Amino acid sequence: MKKHFLFTVIAVMILLACNNKPVSKLTLSGLDPVKFQTEVNNIQTALYALKNEAGMEVCITNFGGRIVSIIVPDKNGKMQDVVLGFDNIADYINTPNNFGASIGRYANRINQGRFVLEGDTIQLPQNKNGHCLHGGPKGWQCQVYNAKQIDSSTLELTYFSPDGDENFPGNVTAKVTYQLTNDNAIEIKYKAVTDKKTVINMTNHSFFNLSGNPSNVSTDDILYINANYYTPIDSTSMTTGEIACVNNTPMDFTAPKAIGQDINNNDFIQLKHGNGYDHNWVLNTKGDIHQIAAKLTSLQSGISLEVYTNEPGIQVYTGNFLNGTVTGKKGIVYNQRASVCLETQHYPDSPNKEDWPSVILEPGETYNSECIFKFSVEK
Repeated sequence: MKKHFLFTVIAVMILLACNNKPVSKLTLSGLDPVKFQTEVNNIQTALYALKNEAGMEVCITNFGGRIVSIIVPDKNGKMQDVVLGFDNIADYINTPNNFGASIGRYANRINQGRFVLEGDTIQLPQNKNGHCLHGGPKGWQCQVYNAKQIDSSTLELTYFSPDGDENFPGNVTAKVTYQLTNDNAIEIKYKAVTDKKTVINMTNHSFFNLSGNPSNVSTDDILYINANYYTPIDSTSMTTGEIACVNNTPMDFTAPKAIGQDINNNDFIQLKHGNGYDHNWVLNTKGDIHQIAAKLTSLQSGISLEVYTNEPGIQVYTGNFLNGTVTGKKGIVYNQRASVCLETQHYPDSPNKEDWPSVILEPGETYNSECIFKFSVEK
């Protein structure tokens, strides 16, 4: 009896140890895990695979907490990879990009990289048009998260950001949990704590191409956004502070329409400023994660993506600045508008807009953000 008990304990320990290891053979998406093994800042990088009972697979690297591939069936039952990215860690490191990343500390833009907190002016790096974008040039998308694979469908990533990281105040410990459910949904949960008053705004920056072939542009995809208002931007892509109604403008996606229907209408100044859509919408969901925030559908593949979140906003970016200079997985060149990003978040530059939902995190509080990417097929 004691021997049987000991054998059982050893078997469980071996199973748990195996669950904590990254994948060691080619993934369903054709990725070679060996190509994701290196060291960044003396921390090992690797590739992890999540699978569900429906046959879906999601591959993630702990470098930047990035989704590398998402394999889902199309309307003909063929498995398709529906996100842009690279097939090796070197390209993620050496090519400036945000493909699939867990963005932090602050997703999107902060005006002139400057905000005031408790009377002190905080000056952040200015890495995009004079503003701080996605936490600065050394944001969390460029750092290595500590990875723990809980089981075959769950990955837990943890990152410690020290006080003064890109000049943000406070020692912050952040956690990103990816869970793949059996109904083909990727549930992403963000948590963070701090020892000093700070700001935080995390998101996932996956570039979706639901056709399964990034050689195709995504402008024929049908988009729905559950939002009656959006936050206009100036010529530097900075929010002006206004919250504007979408009615009778190209920003109205309350009735589903093709992304390309109005995207080149540069007579509408907002599309000229963004070179297309690169804006935050004010969601009608009011933090209710059970209400759909957005839906994207490829008529070509039949693949649909529904987005749910407890965040007040969603940034929709239509790959306007992809320009054919980046080659991704399978040797495919990423041209303009080859993807759509659906980034759930607080509004851009919220630290400088007192009447917008707060992004301040106090000691003793826990930052909680959730996003669900749910895939299905429409035939």
